[in-house]
Amino acid sequence: MTRTNLPRMAVGTLVAGALLSTAACGLSGGSGDVKEAEKTGRVAGEITFRTLQLKPAFTAYVQGVIDAFEKKYPDAKVKWEDVPGDGYNEKLVADAQAGALPDVVNLSTDSFQLLGDRGMLADVATLDGESAKEYVPGAWEQFKLPGKGDGVYAYPWYVTPEILTYNKELFAKAGLDPAKPPTSVEQFFDYAEQIAARSGGQYSAFMADPKGRLPGDWQKMGIPILNEKQDRFTFDTDQAVAWVERMKDLYAKGAMPKESLLKSDDINQLYGGGKIVFGPGSPGFVKDIKQNAPQVYANTQVAGAVTGKLGHIGIYAQSLGIKKDTKHLDAAAEFAKWVTSGPNQVEFSKKATIYPSNAQGLADPRFADRGDGRDAETVARAIGAEQLKTAALDANTPVQWTNQVGDAVVREMQKAIKGEQDARTAVKKAQEEANKLLANAVKK
Repeated sequence: MTRTNLPRMAVGTLVAGALLSTAACGLSGGSGDVKEAEKTGRVAGEITFRTLQLKPAFTAYVQGVIDAFEKKYPDAKVKWEDVPGDGYNEKLVADAQAGALPDVVNLSTDSFQLLGDRGMLADVATLDGESAKEYVPGAWEQFKLPGKGDGVYAYPWYVTPEILTYNKELFAKAGLDPAKPPTSVEQFFDYAEQIAARSGGQYSAFMADPKGRLPGDWQKMGIPILNEKQDRFTFDTDQAVAWVERMKDLYAKGAMPKESLLKSDDINQLYGGGKIVFGPGSPGFVKDIKQNAPQVYANTQVAGAVTGKLGHIGIYAQSLGIKKDTKHLDAAAEFAKWVTSGPNQVEFSKKATIYPSNAQGLADPRFADRGDGRDAETVARAIGAEQLKTAALDANTPVQWTNQVGDAVVREMQKAIKGEQDARTAVKKAQEEANKLLANAVKK
């Protein structure tokens, strides 16, 4: 695993959302089944800390954080275990069934939902409410659970915000001004149409697969993904239908590589080969291109993420959850805060393309430095940090939108984009299937 790929690997290597529905059946059904631990006022005892795929690239960093914690709290000991991404959720399920969850556990959105919905995680807002002000508000809020009030069930760890990456040379060839990137989903599609019209088939605008665009595009357009109670999907709207129709039209006009609709092409290779204008909205991607395609990197420009009228962006977030019935709650909570503190997150960001969720860490001067404004990686870091400080971060994928739900929606969108069914039917069927999956998950 490369340094730059850490956020994508940590999120992307988790097993598909189908596992959330099938494996979760064996878990206990609610928080009443697990006794809440209580603080004693003494940071002591041995706790287990599990991370996701950080060895060997980050062994020295993580071990250094542990060693410093144990030096400050000599009565506490941390046993670190690092596990691979493949089968991570499955392992969590097995450990939960066996009562063997680690005291402090690295969670992504899916694994957070898997444990949080079933009452396996401590409410850190109740446990340590004063810590809320230490984190970027959007990151802290991300770890609430629908129907559970103001509870927060994990400490935010590292985050990666959206940015916009594009090839300014191809942008200009298409008759677009590189200094005026798109700011809304609708404008992004307008630009893509012009790119298709001017490229002569030599390059495309963006990847076709809807999985990378949903539900983010819909949220930015103001389409309601869920009802107020957060227990039903409600995206079957005229706006969503219009989105599908526009995607279909752009696909037919060559704005996207045809083969990218049904399979995950290597966008690094396509962008690095000058075959696509817009790259992934990840600061880590910019570093990849710098290392692997220096000629294209020289023509790479970055800007704030497409947000739309609502000013929303999404973030990929990792967190640290605390086992609800841990025997050493004081040590577990203090260690989670220690790992996610400003200085420790800043140090981590020097070794991986990630950002602190900690407000003090994000205020570090390195995140404001744009250099001379010509190096895309440096500018990307500053843009990402600024967005984390100021943008509304509620274009994040809701916990109800599991991988399984996403796959069901995408299947219908793909059929419509290919012209195999009309857009309205696709959106209606997608919502029906999504609600079936949501209802089944609630029952389990």
